[in-house]
Amino acid sequence: MLTAKSGIKTLEKGSVVTPDGFQAAGMHTGVKRKRNDLGMIYCDVPASAAALYTQNVIQAAPLKVTKKSIAEEGKLQAVIVNSGNANACTGKKGEEDAYTMRNAAAEELSLPEHRVAVSSTGIIGLDMLMDRILPNIKHLDLQMDQEAAAAFNQSILTTDAIKKSTCYQTVIDDVPVTIAGSAKGSGMIEPNMGTMLAFITTDAAIEPDMLQLALKDVTDQTFNCITVDGDTSTNDMVLTMASGKAGNASLTPAHKDWDVFVEMLQETCEDLAKMIARDGEGATKLIEVQVAGAADDEQAVQVAKTVVGSSLVKTAVYGADPNWGRIIAAIGRSGADVDAGTIDASVGPFQLLEHSQPLPFSETAASDYLMQDAITITVDLNVGDGFGKAWGCDLTYDYVRINASYRT
Repeated sequence: MLTAKSGIKTLEKGSVVTPDGFQAAGMHTGVKRKRNDLGMIYCDVPASAAALYTQNVIQAAPLKVTKKSIAEEGKLQAVIVNSGNANACTGKKGEEDAYTMRNAAAEELSLPEHRVAVSSTGIIGLDMLMDRILPNIKHLDLQMDQEAAAAFNQSILTTDAIKKSTCYQTVIDDVPVTIAGSAKGSGMIEPNMGTMLAFITTDAAIEPDMLQLALKDVTDQTFNCITVDGDTSTNDMVLTMASGKAGNASLTPAHKDWDVFVEMLQETCEDLAKMIARDGEGATKLIEVQVAGAADDEQAVQVAKTVVGSSLVKTAVYGADPNWGRIIAAIGRSGADVDAGTIDASVGPFQLLEHSQPLPFSETAASDYLMQDAITITVDLNVGDGFGKAWGCDLTYDYVRINASYRT
């Protein structure tokens, strides 16, 4: 796939090890019963680092350690990740364990301790099984091939049904620049991130503060626009590492290709965000809500998030019921500036409302559309020029089943 505007192309077989300088590994240690539960991404040079974290005021120990690592000089060379245990709400012992993981990885890689980030995901409130994790850090077999990337991708999953990975490339300053990402997330997902982890690698040359600027803008339009169940976790992290090995001139907003780099980063994050939404616990359908005609872009996103997050909308989509009343009710409680008499709404190709008045449509045809695995709801508020999107999934019986027995 190629976008005409910027020459960005998808690398179908790319992964987090495709950008120059990166290796990855994943393995099973026994923290989880079967699947890989320990992983690592490594860069062979100090990489510019940027990160964003959960907005939950209760934050897991690994986030505190990673923040401290990045604050030291804005550079990282590795991230050590475990799944199966969140290391959250584990007190002083949990923080000590997170530092122990960081320091053990640094020692194994012969790195300064602050060049290593730590991330965990899984059950909240359990002590870490350090007797299984620590001895196996030295057994992580870092490689640059797709098998190693796939092993890493699996190592970060919890209730996820699928691995989530994407990769893009473009030309900046006459050299190829690549961005790739790997993510996990399926439940406890709410706009402003949820139980989601995302790790993004790039070989672009960019300073840490500029990378943070780009990541913040892009996250607001991607990861912060997804919801599965309205819960925000203690462990969310989006971490980006830039090796600089592509050889382009350092990227800033003054660079002629700054917008191209940001667009490529956005494509990467949007892909991962949509994969997370599609893989919602028990989900059968991806829902995208597009809102135009809002007072501004921020309010458009606000409306889109409210609609896609509505339990009644989500259950209607699951049941293939084109119940536009649930859509307009969600719009009305969104808190955005709305004129109750000017709203247009459509489900796929079927316009259901025009200026808030119902239109005739085929219930059978609209229901057939809602049987598809990807659904688009479009809204035009007709009060301004703002536009925004959000993503979510349907709400099914399986969501209750999965979460009713998550610990047991």
